[in-house]
Amino acid sequence: MSGPLIMPWNGIMPTIADDAFIAPTAVIIGDVVIGSKASIWFGCILRGDVNFIRVGARSNIQDGTVVHVESAKGGEPGRGTTIGEDVLIGHMAMIHGCVLEDRAFVGMSATILNGAVVEGEAMLAAGALLGPNKRVLKGQLWGGTPAKYMRDLNEKELAGMEAGTVGYAVLGGKYREQIAKG
Repeated sequence: MSGPLIMPWNGIMPTIADDAFIAPTAVIIGDVVIGSKASIWFGCILRGDVNFIRVGARSNIQDGTVVHVESAKGGEPGRGTTIGEDVLIGHMAMIHGCVLEDRAFVGMSATILNGAVVEGEAMLAAGALLGPNKRVLKGQLWGGTPAKYMRDLNEKELAGMEAGTVGYAVLGGKYREQIAKG
């Protein structure tokens, strides 16, 4: 089994923690830093070519997700993408030039655009579109296209988010071991 495509861009090579799991079909390019026990799953693309991408410890980016950045234009510097620690990102999400704070949750097939922020312990529902410069506040659930406030999260949902983060960190470690065995 071949490994992931990890390549430099303009002389900048991605930096990946030794204990992170990067699936064999993932693509990691340029100014990307991936933290300890993070997991980047099958078919993900993290393209830090015209700005930076940061992925915190124990965060997981699930299958088919694209993470990109906003380039500089018109004298503006553009925006990198910052994904904090213990963040859950569901399958097939589009994450672009935004900030996901520690313990944020992004549902499957959700899209987050330039300048948007999902605060810690906040959730963007599956299939939602969070427009430029919008902010999902701590403890809130937003959904829809365009995304809007739906309700506050309950304790069970918050606990489920935490359990999901732990579960993916463990699963990523098991995949690393399995791949190392050949």
